[in-house]
Amino acid sequence: MEMRSPPAQHSSTPRLETVFAAQKRLALEWRHSTAAYRRSRLTRLERAVGNYQPRLRDALSVDLHKPVPETDLSEILPVIAEIRHARRHLAGWMKLRRVDPGRLLPGTSAWIRHEPRGTCLIMAPWNYPVALTLGPLACALAAGNTVILKPSEFAPATASVLAELVNETFEPAEVAVYPGDVTQASALLDLPFDHIFFTGSPATGRIVMAAAARHLASVTLELGGRSPVIVDASADLESAARSIVWGKWANCGQTCIAPDHLFVEEGIRERFVSALEREITALYGADSRMSADYGRIVNQSHFERLVGLLEDATRRGAKRIGGPVLPGERLIPPTLLTGIQPGSAILENEIFGPLLPVLDFRNLLEPITAINEQPKPLALYIFSRRQAAIDRIVRETSSGGVGINTTLLQFLHGNLPFGGIGESGIGNSHGFFGFRAFSHERAILRDRLFLTRFLSPPYTGWVRNRIHALRKLA
Repeated sequence: MEMRSPPAQHSSTPRLETVFAAQKRLALEWRHSTAAYRRSRLTRLERAVGNYQPRLRDALSVDLHKPVPETDLSEILPVIAEIRHARRHLAGWMKLRRVDPGRLLPGTSAWIRHEPRGTCLIMAPWNYPVALTLGPLACALAAGNTVILKPSEFAPATASVLAELVNETFEPAEVAVYPGDVTQASALLDLPFDHIFFTGSPATGRIVMAAAARHLASVTLELGGRSPVIVDASADLESAARSIVWGKWANCGQTCIAPDHLFVEEGIRERFVSALEREITALYGADSRMSADYGRIVNQSHFERLVGLLEDATRRGAKRIGGPVLPGERLIPPTLLTGIQPGSAILENEIFGPLLPVLDFRNLLEPITAINEQPKPLALYIFSRRQAAIDRIVRETSSGGVGINTTLLQFLHGNLPFGGIGESGIGNSHGFFGFRAFSHERAILRDRLFLTRFLSPPYTGWVRNRIHALRKLA
């Protein structure tokens, strides 16, 4: 059966309870949607993103001072890539997957069927408000779900454009947008969604998970964390510096997988700090205030928190390398910090901004131990040309993902799962892993030999022998 749902022409979204009830009803119908129908919805979304790209660029400039090329690379490209990847592979993902019956159940046939979870809530953050709203939406639509979106109130211009984009493209019963503050978020979390996809801080993630538990809803949580970087003496220092500077100061450091702090082998620290300084100048000029490619801190509260971390570190004796802070513009320039003393707040908290602590190490055990003493990060970066060192770091640490001689690029890889572990998140997204996050993997078993007649009471000696034989086969 093929469902028809023409693009929406409405200008506003009806009451939340009305929309939620409509989405629950439509989700039952969409449970039977074909790959062709789901592809058509993805095509509508891609077309809308293309049409709204100029307005999204303008909104992101207002909210985050994002340069247009950075918007295209980090916000628009991931969404388009997600949509097109899903369209290409959707039919294969949706096929019944036959599995071996195993040694215990000869004569049976078994399959896994990916079915939509139903009605889903996507709660997006402010730092990448397009990519982290529409990327998960593409996954949810590919999996056959109805969706309510909650964009962040801290990127209001972008949230407004996203609401217009969705309202023009979908009926509220398909996809709806509810911007707003914590009151709106609480109202959404009171509803019995089938799945909640949340991107944000671990503190808020705990609140979301507790709310989901009230309805026994499944969750995907992408939470971030302090992503460390290890640079050993064998690394290509110039290439490492370029990759780290780009990864750290894209979006003014407000990236969940940005390098948070560096561990640099002691003998190369001074050379590497100099290489970082050169790359900062090459990317953003001698005065980042004049650079068209450098962003700003999202709001005053976040700005004051970062200034507090900076002042605490320097007060305790850290050396600061970077230009002046400009409160009127909420500008914190690319800043390196060396000689940081134990107990500094910047070593205990996720920075999520343009401050980069540089720490020394003599042998690999030191950074490995330091990483393992902290909550598991979303990303770990290794710069080395020694395969033995790379293997040891990967083997002896845990993180959501690993970048070797690169930063950030793992986010763009459509065939890799993106997600955290422990404090940095639960579940994965992107490509098939995003499709699976929004799907229920339904187990189907067909018994052609009526095996239960050999295993059911009365438990005579013959049945007991059968059970004993099965134990040997297991």
